[in-house]
Amino acid sequence: MLYAILLSLLAGLATGLGGLIVVSMKKVSKKTLGFGLGLSSGIMVIIGIRDLFGKSIELSNYYLAVSSFMAGALFILAIDYLVPHEFIFKEHGARSKQRSGLLAAGMIMALGITIHNIPEGMIVGAGYATMPAFGIILAIAIALHNIPEGIAVSVPLCASGCSKRKTFTISLLSGLAEPLGAVVAVAFLSFMPGVLPVMLGFAGGVMTYITMDELIPTAEKYGSPHAIGLGIMAGLILAMLIGQLA
Repeated sequence: MLYAILLSLLAGLATGLGGLIVVSMKKVSKKTLGFGLGLSSGIMVIIGIRDLFGKSIELSNYYLAVSSFMAGALFILAIDYLVPHEFIFKEHGARSKQRSGLLAAGMIMALGITIHNIPEGMIVGAGYATMPAFGIILAIAIALHNIPEGIAVSVPLCASGCSKRKTFTISLLSGLAEPLGAVVAVAFLSFMPGVLPVMLGFAGGVMTYITMDELIPTAEKYGSPHAIGLGIMAGLILAMLIGQLA
């Protein structure tokens, strides 16, 4: 339990790293952003479908695994619908006449990302319970995913005139909901170990949806195309190698 929670905490803290990038740099490289998002996408697709969903089938049956997978995707879709959030990448320091609107946008985005981080923590907890090596690589993939989320929170806050310290603090705090998801996952598995196949399928659905709906579209919109392709291939290869080593 302690290791799963610690891994999810480290993944959540990567949101603060995104905030740190914004307050310390004028511009985020498109190549860096594209490669990072591509790498995370490749890892998450392989692990979400092959490992989490595949393990759910192995431990239960195909129909229960598919139902759990669909439930996970629909769950994160419902969160997106109820608490929408968008990635905003603009040049740091850009002036705006609507500073109060930017401040509100940044705060709303921070709230949305905080809520999204709870099921991400569940992914790490369920993955680590299945196999520690998967839990570690899941935490790395989600950490890479959280960096642009921290950027998304911080850019409108900085543009609204919010101080660098407050901007970084808000982005950091928005990632600290992730360990809560890990606690929920580990608690369920501790008291009801029979739900592991359902939780693995659910986590696979959440991860696949996040990849298809957020990571890849965001990478295509804001990253360098060749860097995205290289990142995805690197992520796929890394995930496959880790699967063999595990």
